[in-house]
Amino acid sequence: MCGRFTSTTPASALADFFDAETDLSDVEPNFNVAPTTDVNVVFEEVAGQRRLDLMFWGLVPSWAESPASGSRLINARSETAASKPSFRSAFRRSRCIIPVDGFYEWVQVPEQKKKQPVYISAADSKPLAFAGLWETWRGRGGESGESLRSCSILTGPPNQLIAPLHDRMPMILPRDEWSNWLDPRNSDIEALQGMLAPAPEELLRWWPVSLRVNTVRDRDASLVEPVEITLGGEADGQARLL
Repeated sequence: MCGRFTSTTPASALADFFDAETDLSDVEPNFNVAPTTDVNVVFEEVAGQRRLDLMFWGLVPSWAESPASGSRLINARSETAASKPSFRSAFRRSRCIIPVDGFYEWVQVPEQKKKQPVYISAADSKPLAFAGLWETWRGRGGESGESLRSCSILTGPPNQLIAPLHDRMPMILPRDEWSNWLDPRNSDIEALQGMLAPAPEELLRWWPVSLRVNTVRDRDASLVEPVEITLGGEADGQARLL
């Protein structure tokens, strides 16, 4: 799964990186993005017109009675999203990319009571393109009433690098698949599902970080600094973590 990530690349730079238009202003980096907040999303409402905008993280299906369901739908399983009632409409017509600079997972470490957070990012430090789904929910007022755009991150089986950390990982799209994934005219479900595969191990790197990431209000850059893991008096680095 994916429950926390970092968003540190300015919106203007993200728009250039993903060849998208945006009206977003650059804001302070956030090293601890949590569910049910607004996140950057790249999407196409019209084929070929790529946009970068903010959406609520936690998908609210168009048929939901209220936005409350979004907190339960921050992730979607790539294996079943095309057929699940909450996600199948978005899978067919409203796919997106959720740009992140890295994400966190938590692992159980011997002799340590709390799970140890680790930070995972691209080996080349460039933004990662998480495959996602998005929806527009409208209240009882219809077009003139309350509306909300929301999104969910697609997850699937881990690659060999991530498997020791977690049994799921976000599905990361390579650049040559961005256009086909975002194209709202693309209804080839089999081909779309074929894009959702574990990223190559060499794409990513990871290291242990501070337990401070457990506190949502902490969002500064020190959260992703490598830390030494102490287990029964000694242990450090990735080789001793697992």
